[in-house]
Amino acid sequence: MTVTPLPDQPYSLILGLGQTGLSVARFLRAQGEPFVVADTREKPPLLQTLHDEMPEATIFTGLVDEVSIRQAARVIVSPGLAPDLPLLEVARRANVPLESDIGMFLSLATAPVVGITGSNAKSTVTSLVGEMARRAGMNVAVGGNLGVPSLELLAPDVELYVLELSSFQLTYTGQPVLSVGVMLNMSIDHLDWHGTADAYLAAKQRVFSATECAVYNRNDAATVPVSEQRKSVSFGNDLPSAGSVGLVEYAGKTWISRGGKNLIAINEIGMVGEHNLENALAAVAIAEAVGIPMTAVTEELREFSGLPHRAELVGQIGGNRWINDSKATNVGATLAALRGLSGEDGEKIVLIAGGQAKGADLSPLAGPMAASCRALVVMGEASTELLGLAGNLPSIQALSMEAAVASAAKFAAPGDTVLLSPACASFDMFDGFSDRGDQFRSAVLAWGESL
Repeated sequence: MTVTPLPDQPYSLILGLGQTGLSVARFLRAQGEPFVVADTREKPPLLQTLHDEMPEATIFTGLVDEVSIRQAARVIVSPGLAPDLPLLEVARRANVPLESDIGMFLSLATAPVVGITGSNAKSTVTSLVGEMARRAGMNVAVGGNLGVPSLELLAPDVELYVLELSSFQLTYTGQPVLSVGVMLNMSIDHLDWHGTADAYLAAKQRVFSATECAVYNRNDAATVPVSEQRKSVSFGNDLPSAGSVGLVEYAGKTWISRGGKNLIAINEIGMVGEHNLENALAAVAIAEAVGIPMTAVTEELREFSGLPHRAELVGQIGGNRWINDSKATNVGATLAALRGLSGEDGEKIVLIAGGQAKGADLSPLAGPMAASCRALVVMGEASTELLGLAGNLPSIQALSMEAAVASAAKFAAPGDTVLLSPACASFDMFDGFSDRGDQFRSAVLAWGESL
């Protein structure tokens, strides 16, 4: 722990030195506001960066002095910190306000803000809406839980902000005042952080607490706002009513339709899979709510092919389609991938799954795996539980990504899809979902070269 005196004047305490904490420190320094940084880790990964940029900053690491919490004017909490952290209880007992970078951002943003949450597909939909706005010629800033921290997006010439919001961020943001609040879907996740399913759902519903317009998935009851809304737009994979977005059969094709107007045939959309069709519907509804011209919306839907590690096509190799869906870190995401990528004419999926389940119940995977999969390859801490759900499916445990790819290749019949969609977090074996997906891609390509 670095022992240095606390500021003489009122200061903000930044709790957590990750990307968010560093962005808050940069912002407060630029504003000339006193602050202190604290992290319970002895050597947080961005400690040296903070030292290099702000050698004068007061920093506590490891055993954080509780006095620094009690004497702070406010504590700005990084989203990864669980609500039951003892230091946060110190702040509550001392009546020190807990805030988030999202709340700070929303108090300062002068352009409309779209906030997008949900259990799955947040990054894809956030990025897609941003690209739709850019295609329409708008100066749009995209970030939040995705990419650039919110405070680093602030600029006087921005015309629209599009933010991905996690349940962690929403928990620490009092009432997110949004132009458009969006909940895409709901499957229980992060029970190790929130404690209960109700707490997780309540955190997600905060996106609607002070929004001007709510966008929700009418096929998922948990996304319907529990608070009364002045304006709302729904989306779903059924017939749309006036003012909503859905699917219409016309002239032998299925169309995305807004109200009574058909916008684009689904076979023209650049993203693959039924679950990405739902993402397209959501993006159209958001664009409708925020006023992005539909010409730009449909043009972008034709061009946008998705994000890395999200139902990403690695290639057609060895007679099989190989899909990297490493971002599927919960059960709902993997169920969506199984549903969206199931083949026809006897083609099946060889699923590679496993990792850290984060306290989630994996049993909902059993039925869809039996229906859609030819075989199961499991990895990581959840291997035993997943093997127990395999039933009559051929299954095997792999101790490395290379072994998983080799086993999947042996199981796969011609025309099958090999799908990495883990339903679990990755940190038991990898540095993150990106590392896991990168290793999958590399292992697949190396296997292909050996044929």
